[in-house]
Amino acid sequence: MQVAMVTGAGKGIGREIVRRLATEGMIVYMGARDIARVREQARDLPGEVRPLRLDVTEQEQIEAAAARVTDECGRLDVLVNNAGVMLEWQHTATEVPMELVRRTYEVNVLGAVAVTQAFVPLLRRARPGRVVNVSSPLGSLSLLSDFGTLIAQRSHLAYGSSKAALNAVTLLYAKALVGDGILVNAANPGLVATDLNGGNGGLSVEQGAEVPVRLALLGEDGFTGRFVGDWRRGTPVEEPEASPDALVPW
Repeated sequence: MQVAMVTGAGKGIGREIVRRLATEGMIVYMGARDIARVREQARDLPGEVRPLRLDVTEQEQIEAAAARVTDECGRLDVLVNNAGVMLEWQHTATEVPMELVRRTYEVNVLGAVAVTQAFVPLLRRARPGRVVNVSSPLGSLSLLSDFGTLIAQRSHLAYGSSKAALNAVTLLYAKALVGDGILVNAANPGLVATDLNGGNGGLSVEQGAEVPVRLALLGEDGFTGRFVGDWRRGTPVEEPEASPDALVPW
């Protein structure tokens, strides 16, 4: 039986990713800061879901999580770095407080790096190991450089730049781990209505989980170092032919 771990899994897209992977027959560790929430939700999910206290900004909790998975399963097939925050809704790019920038990077970038570093030894025991970083086209330098796109017009300095950093982290890990048979990719779930954006999105959490789950289920012949998910999904300008399999420009 394959083993997966999902961070930021207490609600929204993360919870749906857990449900989908458990439905696929995996043992799924449901990581979140609020252990009471995930314990309650795990009872309503199919398959074998194991609640896990995990704040990705707390190194002790990360190490404890890795030790638990090691003791109980001995390997990890799938890591989904889903935990993320958006804290600057009321601020422009030139006015966002530095405290919000720091907090955003602590979760969206440093948290993903710390969790991945801790679980690489377990991922090396899987064939293939898969890492899925839940990102956003708001971090695409190609789209941000085209001032006419909706992406460039959204002034989310902390969130957008943190996702650009996460995209770079994805590529660097993909290169570093290719020899270990570990596939590392970034997923754009689309504009999903969640607490992160105040419920303002054109897609459901079920639709948002499609791309991350697809990347989590890649086989040994799967690709690595890609950013998948059409950036127009769930936006007011989404075109009928837009495909969630499309590559997002880095």
